[in-house]
Parts: sequence; structure tokens; C-alpha cells
Amino acid sequence: MIRTRFAPSPTGFLHIGGARTALFSWAYARKHDGKFILRIEDTDVERSTPEAVQAILDGMTWLGLDYDEGPFYQMQRMARYKEVIAQMLAAGTAYHCYCSREELEAMRESQMQAGLKPRYNGHWRPEAGKTLPAAPRDIPPVIRFKNPQHGVVVWDDLVKGRITISNQELDDFIIARDDGTPTYNFCVVVDDHDMGITQVIRGDDHVNNTPRQINLLQALGATIPQYAHLSMILGDDGQKLSKRHGAVSVMQYHEDGYLPEAVLNYLARLGWSHGDDEVFSMQQFCQWFDLDHITPSAAQFNTEKLNWLNAHYIKQSSGAVLALDVTKRLAAKGVMVQDVDLAAALELYKERANNLNELANAVAYFYAPIEPSAELLEKHLTPDVMPILKALAEQLSTIEWTTANIHEAIEAAVTNNGLKFPKIAMPLRVMVTGGTQSPSIDGVMALMEQRKCLMGISKYLV
Repeated sequence: MIRTRFAPSPTGFLHIGGARTALFSWAYARKHDGKFILRIEDTDVERSTPEAVQAILDGMTWLGLDYDEGPFYQMQRMARYKEVIAQMLAAGTAYHCYCSREELEAMRESQMQAGLKPRYNGHWRPEAGKTLPAAPRDIPPVIRFKNPQHGVVVWDDLVKGRITISNQELDDFIIARDDGTPTYNFCVVVDDHDMGITQVIRGDDHVNNTPRQINLLQALGATIPQYAHLSMILGDDGQKLSKRHGAVSVMQYHEDGYLPEAVLNYLARLGWSHGDDEVFSMQQFCQWFDLDHITPSAAQFNTEKLNWLNAHYIKQSSGAVLALDVTKRLAAKGVMVQDVDLAAALELYKERANNLNELANAVAYFYAPIEPSAELLEKHLTPDVMPILKALAEQLSTIEWTTANIHEAIEAAVTNNGLKFPKIAMPLRVMVTGGTQSPSIDGVMALMEQRKCLMGISKYLV
């Protein structure tokens, strides 16, 4: 069975690059009827926080990336890691190293002065025929992996192709610190082995970790998973995506009024393609997704394209569905939905909005006092049009309150007075909405309760 995993470190929010990794791992498992596992790599105790863990879980929930197993927390698996380390020490694939910090720093300085790559020199590495020094009592040891000294590590990366690393480039890296806590590369290997991970899909900043992890897996007699390293995402300016490019957390996109389906659709196209298809559902994506069509080159984030997709999904959503979210956004502004059908109002406005915050702002006037500026009132409620507006208001008070009837009454006022439609529609728009931008004013007025709408208009016609 295909088993993929997403394994973020809770040292910050779930960012857009991590969300893409999660999406690709999730989709690969779904396509192959496999399992998708969520693992929280929280061994960096100083930087990991409960808030960051919750932000990751919230981001996954908002995006709809459901996991089949987990979340598993590495800090809850310490006994298992210590068990494996003890097995490796007994098997001779790991050993204690008593080098002090000063000795390691001197080793590093000497190698750099000689023009060599800094690496551990194997001082405490046990070898046949080698006599090790007596273990000092005042230095707690770290535990190092006995990395092969010859040969190469080769893997066929599912994105980048064949990668070959000489073992001479790798040193005997630490797998447990002097306080006994295991290190990242070691925990990842034990977890991937225990959880039966078959494909590791992750960012290409992990390429350098892969040969070390493969050697560790081989030392444990474990099956080597397939690796797929995704290239980085660049910002609109072509630089590496960072905080200065705007949204840091996936949940920031939620706060900024993006729909999760728009974000997912956009992320799916960051470094992957299915012909010329730009808009597709996650069901389609899971059917189409493969690792063969992921580009090994960096993907560039395009905010304009994301906004276009978001506007598309807003247009495709029903007013009733949009109302579930917009109600909360209005409430956060202190605006309570009442009287006017919010779903119907959103049907009028959804064609005009790029995000849900714009949509909430656009319909807020239905539920809050209208206060047109003095400038707008002076500009549009001119002396020549005031008598016509008063007569129209009287006519509107007698009709059945429908869009068609309201339109007919406005049209009659325009025609009978030899005016153009905006000459009447614009002052009505100012009085009803407080601004000059709205959908068809007859449709807007029809959503309002007739008496309240006309009372609102009349106070400007005295």
C-alpha cells in the first residue's frame, strides 16, 4: 500500500510551501487508495510551541487535507528512539563520541585552514585494530552514526532524477545529543521505517539529508522509500518566498478572504501541470496527479493568478454557501445579519468580488446605518432631480415590491422626464447604499423591506 506523510516542525505557521508539500503527499495517497499520515516533528523543544502545532492543524483542516493516521508527535516516541539507538550501539553501527566542544572547534578550524570541508575526523570511531582513548568522566558523550567510508549513495529522485553522493562527503553525524535527545535525521528515519512510508515527498532543502537517511535506513535493515524533492517557490519578484512577500501562514489567506478550494487549486499548479488545465476540483486533481509532471525547476508564486482563481470560485459558489463565511466576517466588524436575506445579497455581489472580505464589505450596508457623504449627496441630489425623486418615491410606495416592478417605476420616471437612466439610478444608489458602486439598483432595493427602503430614501428628499 502507498503510504505518504507530511511531517512539519511546529516552530512556526503552516506556510504556503509546506501546504503544497502536504497537498502533493495527500493527493498521491488518494490517487493510489493509500494512506496519508500527519507527523509533528517537535523534537526542537526550544522552538516548538503548542500555538504552532495548533496553527498546523488548523491549516490542514481549513484546506481539507484530511489524514488517515496521526497526528503523531515525535516527543511521544522517545522510548522507541532510545530503543533503536541501543540496538545500533550493540550492532556497532553507532558509537559514543567524547569530543569536547573545544576539540570539535579546533578540528573545524584546522580543516578550514587546510582548505578542507569541515567534518568529524572519526577520532572516537571504533575500527578493527584501533585502540580508543579512555572515556573521560567529565564529558557526556554524543552518539554518532558509523557512516560507510567508501562507495556512494544513489537514489532515483522522482522529481530530480538520479542523484549520486559519495560517502566520503558524509561524516559520522550525531544521532543523539549529549543529553540523550535524538536528532532530526535519526528520528525521521525511525519514523519513516516504523510507519511504512513508501514515498517521501518534501522540499528540496532536504536533498542533503537524504544520503544520510538512506545510509541509516540501510544500517537498520529497513526498506528505502522513494524520494521526491520539490523545488522551492519563488515570490512574485523572483526571490525566495519569504515573510516579506505577504502571507506567512496559510491561515492568513483565510483571514484575507480566500476560499480554500482556490488556494488548493493554485498550489496544485505550482510546479505541476496537467496539460493546459488551470481550474479543476480536488477530485480531478487526485485522479490526474502524478510525480512525473512535477517540474524540477523553481515555481514562481503569482498573486494575480491566485486572485483570479479566488474570484472564479466565489462566482461559482452559491450565495447560501458564501453566507456561512461572510456572516462571521460581518460579525467580526460588529455587523449583525438581520432582515435582508444575506444569501440573496451575496448572489448580487459575488460577480464583483475578488475575496470574501471585499464581499462582506460590499453587503455590510444592508445591515448597518447608511451615511452617504455630503459630497455625494450634493453631487447627485441636484435641485432639478429632487422633484422627480420625490414623485418616484411616492410611486414606489404603491407597487408590489419586486425587482421588475421597481425597475418599471424607475424606467417610467426616466422616460417621462426625458432623462438618462443613471440620472435617477445614481442618486437612488447613493441614498440606498451610501456609495456609487453596486449591482443593479432595482435588484438591491428589492432585497430590502419596502417600508424601510422608502423611509431611508425619504429622509434625503425633505
